[in-house]
Amino acid sequence: MTLINVMIVEDDPMVAEFNKRYLEQIDGFHLVRIIHSADNAFTYLQDETLDLLLLDIYMPGSTGLELIEKIRKSGSLLDIIVISAARDADSIKKALRYGAVDYLIKPFEFQRFYQALTTYRERTTAEKEKQSFNQAEVDQLLLNRTLIEKHSSLPKGLTRATLQIVIDKIETISGDFTTDQLANEIGMSRVSMRKYLHFLDEIDVLSKEVSYGSVGRPVFYYTYHSKNENLLRRFL
Repeated sequence: MTLINVMIVEDDPMVAEFNKRYLEQIDGFHLVRIIHSADNAFTYLQDETLDLLLLDIYMPGSTGLELIEKIRKSGSLLDIIVISAARDADSIKKALRYGAVDYLIKPFEFQRFYQALTTYRERTTAEKEKQSFNQAEVDQLLLNRTLIEKHSSLPKGLTRATLQIVIDKIETISGDFTTDQLANEIGMSRVSMRKYLHFLDEIDVLSKEVSYGSVGRPVFYYTYHSKNENLLRRFL
């Protein structure tokens, strides 16, 4: 396995150490160095053969966003995963528009870090092995990109624990199902269940069709797309 060379740019030594220990638990990555300021990082970027930057935003001196801008203006296509407490829309949108491949909001659990790094590793490996892409493969890459931009975290009011319960139950159902059916089986209100199903529909894990009976309100029937379950990794 070809190792992915990583540099961590984080001003807090304790956080940097946690990121280092997390990285060491995932196969396929090699930590080149840790830098504690964006100002110093750019100098080392000129000398090191790097594949991936784990980058904080809030740092003394230049910010992580300013470093990303500088990197892109230099013509570098270095991949960047932002790891920051910055959760405002402007910071997230700017990081993604400058080509960040993922965005983790502090504090986060190891599972989210693991999902970000393994997803990146799998995507990078696949891209290196392919000389060309068909339209479906390009569409999938664009879909993943759109989802990252639209959903940097779970929508307000949704929790990972409940989402996992919903997914576990859906995976036991053969065929289509309705909101009422799933809500009753889990013991959740229809209103709450509707929010989770709407989110899963938005990220293309579910699709829905509406059925209009002769009387009463229309009923939505959902279908689970297990082939898109990897899209859930960032939220669980």
